[in-house]
Amino acid sequence: MCGIALSIGPEADPATFRRMLSVLAPRGEVTETRLESGLLAGTRRLRVVDRDRAVQPWTSVDEHWLLCFNGEIFNHRELRAQLTRLGHLFRTESDTEVLLAAFEQWGEAAVTRLRGEYAFAVVERGTGRAYLARDPLGVKPLYWSRQPGCLHLASEVKALVGHGAPIAEVPPGHHGWVAPDGHVRLRPYVDLLTLGDGLPVINDPDEAALLVRAALTDAIRMRVDTDLTVGVVLSGGLDSSLTLRQVRDIHPDCVAVTIGVPDSPDVACARRLAADLGVPHEVIELRPRDIRLADVREAIRISELTEYGDIINAVVSVPIFRRLRALGVKVVLTGDGSDELFGGYPMYHRVDPVTSRRLFLHKIRNLCRTELQRVDRAAMGHGVEARVPFLDLSVVELAMRLPLGLKLRDGQEKWIVRRAFDDVLPDYIQRRPKNPMSYSTGLHERVRLYKPLFARMHRSFGYDLLEPVRRDFDTVLSRCGNDLDRAIADGLTRPDYTVLEHARDLVGAAKWNAAPMVRRLVGPRPSRRSTVG
Repeated sequence: MCGIALSIGPEADPATFRRMLSVLAPRGEVTETRLESGLLAGTRRLRVVDRDRAVQPWTSVDEHWLLCFNGEIFNHRELRAQLTRLGHLFRTESDTEVLLAAFEQWGEAAVTRLRGEYAFAVVERGTGRAYLARDPLGVKPLYWSRQPGCLHLASEVKALVGHGAPIAEVPPGHHGWVAPDGHVRLRPYVDLLTLGDGLPVINDPDEAALLVRAALTDAIRMRVDTDLTVGVVLSGGLDSSLTLRQVRDIHPDCVAVTIGVPDSPDVACARRLAADLGVPHEVIELRPRDIRLADVREAIRISELTEYGDIINAVVSVPIFRRLRALGVKVVLTGDGSDELFGGYPMYHRVDPVTSRRLFLHKIRNLCRTELQRVDRAAMGHGVEARVPFLDLSVVELAMRLPLGLKLRDGQEKWIVRRAFDDVLPDYIQRRPKNPMSYSTGLHERVRLYKPLFARMHRSFGYDLLEPVRRDFDTVLSRCGNDLDRAIADGLTRPDYTVLEHARDLVGAAKWNAAPMVRRLVGPRPSRRSTVG
């Protein structure tokens, strides 16, 4: 929904604050601020809900509290009805006002009632105390850094690097208070590493399929409750196809956007589905040779990512949201998160069932700095709000109650998702194996040419004030013989690839990229047809 920035403390400097907020300009359409002694607060707001009246920073009627809010509260209508019965009067139809009213009514317990994708700060204006909270999965970001006499908060790392101080994040599912002296005390209200513990396992395939279908459909329904056109990022795979199919039925004012190599199987499949569903379809044609160093650098600047594989995917993601912005689409749904929940990666095949559950939870806990960070930055970097229905907390909790045998069956990943929607998805989608677009069409191999430069470019933006670029976790896990405990311990040291490993990777990428050129040079030339006249 927007980017937020705050400077709290006696040394809060208006010029520094304005620079922070200006860096977040791509995340919204309008800049809104409130500047007071010791409290500088502002948003770069993307107008989605109650677009004219949901002005931020929002203050309570008695002006005791001030709210800066990034994201959406999808159950704001239900919360509004509850709060109205409790005597609250509302000035707008916005979820922003509902959020602050919920905090006034229930205090810190309010976060347990929220269903949404959000990060926010509520400041007690009289004391300078601030309450911070981030959604359970970390779909929306929030970072902080501290200088003498001032605490800075912002939606992106790039807004904080100018201070030169270490940067920390508010972890997913955490909340807590910032004291007037700037000390940050956060604790979890949702523990992502214990989701589903103590709940009965769902072994029956029919019951599991019904529950998965109901949970996903509801998660999508809540995310298309808008009068705006809704975009869907369509790769042609199972997750995005399922998302588009459900969005088309619930919110017919939608458009699909696909990126890929012309005439590739992915693009062909996406075109076929969009045509079958009667959904307008935008295709961004991208060939490996179109990707240049400047594109890689821009993807790193926008995304702030710290794993190589995520950076590679960001290079392919950025053009999607650039096109959506050109189309005037503000809200888009993606299929991200399904692989982490339902066994879409080979690593889940390589560990035993007990370890696989811990691996699922570990991947989910780190989505905030991998897949979700890529989606947030690439989208909001172009003024587009991306929503991820597969990562609704109800869907995640349900997925953690399903045994591995319902996720991986008969050699097919995400089996239970296919089973849940087998009557609405065509066979050409159901039978397609997982085949990530960037890998299957050469886009991934093209970006690998620049991989040895990723860490240097990342440092050039100052992003190592949060953390450096590191090995991909699946590589670490493989190197540790699929021993999850060893992999987690090894990952904590944040190791990068060695020079030799980078060299080997570069040679492989160079050979792959050279092969098409060699084939064109040495291959038989097409014969000329003589004309008789």
